[in-house]
Amino acid sequence: MRVLIVTNMFPSPETPALGVFVAQQVESIRALGVEADTMTIEGWRGRSKYMSALPTLHRQMRRVNYDVLHAHYIFAGLVARAQTRVPVVLTHHGLEVFTTWQAPVCRFTRGWFQQIIVQSEEMRVRLGAPDAHVIPCGVDLERFAPRPSAEARRRLGLAQDEALILWAGARRPEKRYDLAEQAVAMLAQRRPNVRLILLEGRPHEDVPHYLDACDLLLLTSDAEGSPNIVKEALASGRPVVSTPVGDVPELVRDVEGCAIVDHDPALLADAMERSLAFSGPFAGRARVEQLGLDAVARRVMNVYEQAAAT
Repeated sequence: MRVLIVTNMFPSPETPALGVFVAQQVESIRALGVEADTMTIEGWRGRSKYMSALPTLHRQMRRVNYDVLHAHYIFAGLVARAQTRVPVVLTHHGLEVFTTWQAPVCRFTRGWFQQIIVQSEEMRVRLGAPDAHVIPCGVDLERFAPRPSAEARRRLGLAQDEALILWAGARRPEKRYDLAEQAVAMLAQRRPNVRLILLEGRPHEDVPHYLDACDLLLLTSDAEGSPNIVKEALASGRPVVSTPVGDVPELVRDVEGCAIVDHDPALLADAMERSLAFSGPFAGRARVEQLGLDAVARRVMNVYEQAAAT
């Protein structure tokens, strides 16, 4: 099978952390024997990049006969749908389904694509697409595994005697870094050795070291699909304290040491304190073992086969 991946999210020297999960999925489906080419649209430079991508797409399709186009994100999907010869699979990754003017665009166009993939059941409901496939992006279970924190802290120059809270992502408004700062400040009033560690704009190769070094992951977003950092934390044996977004409640349900609480800094501080005090065996990795890269790639491959048969 020959597939063209059309995406506005893909790592580059300028944006090393952008769309790492897309790049991982591309490599995973290639490992299954799929011939996958990529076409990256630098939408972060401006919306005009989507218009200029149209002739690029048509030139590429004249050169290669594809069985399926797989688009990531709604505007990349609309570019892919500008042709009608090859079926299109569209993956929605989260925020565009929930907020801003993009949400009604996603709902209005859902019938334009042969197959749709979403990251969580919440997204399928909000999109109004009962036939959409719920396939969260996979996690590299070899790279993300439980390890002692001391060596990672030495590598990163972090103190050995502090309780380190990791917050990872871009400080966009919907990610609520302000809420994380408030919550950790409240916790520090009764536990002075607590420190908030911000992981932003770093290459994905650095993420395992930060998870190894820190005691827990804090997620404070207003909306998410299936945040990979949560799955990576669980695979690394690190507890998660999160607001109730995306599939995070399902991922951490009944996992001792983890907590889901409302968008309230006091509640988050209390939950982090309980998580830091937890000393029992941690069952988070078992919760994400079915979401390894190979397993997810096989599910995506099945969607390609369904699309190609239409």
